[in-house]
Amino acid sequence: MSSGPICATGRRKEAVSCVRLQAGTGKIKVNGKPIENYFTTEAIRGYINQPLSVTATAGTVDIEAKLKGGGLAGQAGALRFSIARALIKKDPSLRPVLKDSGMLTRDARVKERKKPGQPGARKRFQFSKR
Repeated sequence: MSSGPICATGRRKEAVSCVRLQAGTGKIKVNGKPIENYFTTEAIRGYINQPLSVTATAGTVDIEAKLKGGGLAGQAGALRFSIARALIKKDPSLRPVLKDSGMLTRDARVKERKKPGQPGARKRFQFSKR
């Protein structure tokens, strides 16, 4: 366990999250704002706090996050992933717990590209026989 702040990165869709984790009282700041102001829905906040609740470190660390790109859901996924990675850097014994709950797998699903000559990624123009 190191004494200074621990940094970790997480990605999801187009979103990138950089997290600084240090010993504290459980405050979470996202882009300089409290998490309640940045992520307004309780469901998304619960999703982000999963690594902390699973490892029982919820009130013991302060988290400062910088988020870029993507939408709210992608940013929440990136933040959750980076928090899990930072917790492992802080205490490697937490790895099996986080791995079993699926928080150390990067969700690689991204938007499919639009194909040339078609209106969308999968959509095709209507077929006309004559």
